[in-house]
Order: sequence, then structure tokens, then C-alpha cells
Amino acid sequence: MRLARRVAAVLLASVLALTVTSCAGATRSAPSLDPNKKVRVTVWAWDSTIERAAQRFNKANPNVSVTVTNADTTTDQYQALNRALQTGKGVPDAAQIEYYALPEFASRDAVKDLSDYGAKGYKDFYTPGTWNSVNLDNKVYALPLDSGPMALFYNKEVFDAAGVDRAPATWEEYYQAARKIRAIGKYITSDAGDPGFFDSMVWQAGGQPFSTHRKKVAINLTDDAGTQRWTAYWQRMIDEDLIDTRTVEWSNDWDRGLSDGTIASVLAGGWLPHSLLSDVPQGAGRFRVAQTPTWEPGGTQNSENGGSTLSIMRTTSDEKAAAAYKFMDYATHDSEGIRGRVLDGAFPADNDTPGSAEFLDQTTLTTPDGGVSEYFGGQKFNQVLSQAARNVLPNHQFLPYEIHARSAFGSTAGAAFRRETTLVNGVRSWQDELIAYAKQQGYQVS
Repeated sequence: MRLARRVAAVLLASVLALTVTSCAGATRSAPSLDPNKKVRVTVWAWDSTIERAAQRFNKANPNVSVTVTNADTTTDQYQALNRALQTGKGVPDAAQIEYYALPEFASRDAVKDLSDYGAKGYKDFYTPGTWNSVNLDNKVYALPLDSGPMALFYNKEVFDAAGVDRAPATWEEYYQAARKIRAIGKYITSDAGDPGFFDSMVWQAGGQPFSTHRKKVAINLTDDAGTQRWTAYWQRMIDEDLIDTRTVEWSNDWDRGLSDGTIASVLAGGWLPHSLLSDVPQGAGRFRVAQTPTWEPGGTQNSENGGSTLSIMRTTSDEKAAAAYKFMDYATHDSEGIRGRVLDGAFPADNDTPGSAEFLDQTTLTTPDGGVSEYFGGQKFNQVLSQAARNVLPNHQFLPYEIHARSAFGSTAGAAFRRETTLVNGVRSWQDELIAYAKQQGYQVS
């Protein structure tokens, strides 16, 4: 959601030194809840839909009391979680963790395997991309909470004023649209060096620069075809001053740019509608949603941007873990729990909701004061986003130290957006740093 995207998900070096003692033992059945005993559960999350889901859950489950603590941003939460795990003090029972960050916490044995709780049988319930992201080395370390299929959110008024009469369907059309929009003194979009966006666009280009299995990682940014394709294309946009590389995404200046039309579109995940409604209210009625441009006419390839999970921390007692899982199951697997969160602004991770008539026919967003807004001009925007979710390329992999990888992006590849180097050279420096770090952490690199 909004706060999760406002900041680059960066941790201090200390988070990468996280060491949690392994908990060995035989596989056993999941613990059960005593219906006559009230169990209190703490959940850390930045997504406001989780807090409202907890309120509904608590009313229906008097023997469980879920308290949600909002750490404000992903960075703040990961740092606090790291400190708690290192000291053994104040660790929550469950926590919201983004898909890209989950492998790091799982590799350090910080989260429980949920297979014995019943999660192993949920494979067909969730979309392939979200399920693959929580099912690591044949263990289920979290339940998918939401997803972020990429889409183009664009200001139709600006596009019309520039003579762009329809949303660009291909990247070549996007380039031509960018030139027309720049000619009237505006930018088609902004990118000051967002590593999450870079990852999503490489993914959408068919790139697979990373692969991992246990303590083995493969890092191939410089020779990966998808990475090369996106890097060359985006360098052209930078060289011709067709994207705003000065305005940092998710900042107040970025909000103002979207509000006044100087930034005419955003490529982001399906969670963006409520963020736009909240932070760019002036865009109501002016914005529309379209599929992400593809490399070939008629293409359908897409990727994810953002999205998160709920995990149970390894240090959580059996009793509290059982209660936490019951809440997680409600928020991510129960139809009413999912419906409530979707109405609050989440984009679903399950297979059923995106195909429901209620979801597909939606033309309005609920405002903070309980009103409604036709933010996208009456468009049935979820029809676009549902198709975008079906088009996501499968089997994308993140590094088991992806948090560190993204924190290193700014000083390496990010320099290209400051005109200090080229993207090709910046990405090469990023690769060198990632390989060196992997070896320092004891990974076998290929």
C-alpha cells in the first residue's frame, strides 16, 4: 500500500547480520486453540486494511484479541523487527513482510513454516505469482496478503492535450507518447532510481537475473536479456529527458507533480488506486487505467510491483501462533475477510476475487469520509487490473538478501539517474557489489 511504497525498502547493515538460532525438530501437527481461554496476539503491519480486518475479526472471535501496531513504513518496521529479533525483546507474534523481503527472513529462520497449520493445501487458492513467493524450498513461510500487478495509471487530460489519444500499448508507443508530452512541458512519468520499479520492469521484460537455492545464488544482471532490454530502453528515455529523474517517487513533490499534471502517469501495482485517491485527490475524474505497455504488439507480459504477506515469527509460542494463524487465515483466505480488505483498498492475492462481478464492475472508490469517488471517470478499472494479474510472468525470483540489494541500488545503478554514469555501467557496479556481498555472507555464487 501507500506507506509501503513511499520509501525504498532499505535496512541498515545490521538487518543483514540478523542471526536467529535454528529450531530443529521433527515435524508435528499445528497447535490448537483452547476456546475457553483468551489469547492476545500482536501483529506489526503498515497496511491500514489489516487493522480494520483485526477489528472485524476480534468481534467474531471473542477468544482471540489481535492488536495491530503500525510501524509507519516498511523501513521502520524491518529495522524494529531486526532489533527485536536480535535482542529477543518485543518480537511481535506475526508481521507483514513484503514478497521480496520474505526470502531474507526465511533464510535466517526468523519466520515459521506454516505447512503444518494447513497452508500447504492453499496452492490453488492464490495466484501463481503470490503463491510462489511464499512457498520457498517447499516450505510455506507466509500467507499472501495482497498483490500488485503492474498497470499504467495515466492522466487522460494531459495525454489528450499532448495529442496522445489512447494509452500506449507498446513501449515504442510509450516512447512516442513521452515525446509528445515533453513537448508541452510535462513528463510522462518520473523515476529517480527506484530499485523496486527497476526490478518490476526487468521482470516484465522477461528478465531473470537472479536465482537462488538454499546457499547457492546466481547473479547475472549484465548478460540477462531482459535486464539488457530494459536498461537500454530506459537509458534512451533518460538521455532524451523524457522522464523526470529529479522528483523522488512517493514524495510530497511527486504528489504535487501528479496533482498539477507535470507528471502525467505512473507505472505501479494494482494497489495504487486508493493511494491516488488519498494523496492526489485533485486527480479525481482525470485518471484512467491501462495495461502495462509490452515489447511486441499484442503482447500480454506483465509483472508485479509491491505486495506483501503475513508471517508468524519463529519465537512465537504455540498458543499464540495458533491464534495468529487463525487471524491470518481470516484476513487472507476467508472470503469475508478478503472482501472487507478489498473494499478498504487492498488488491487481492486470491484467484476468485478478481473474477467476481462485484469486483469487476467496480467504478468507484470509497473516500476516507465514507463517500464515493469516480476517480477513474467511471471506468471499470478492476477489469484492467484483473487482466493485468492474469498476465504476470511466473517464476520470478528474488535474492535471499534482497533488502540489502535494493539498499545498494542507489549508490550504484542509481547514479545513472543523477547523470553520474550510464545505466549499463551502474548495473555492472551493482552486480559487482551483490556478488561481493553474497560471498561475504557465505553464499556460493555462480
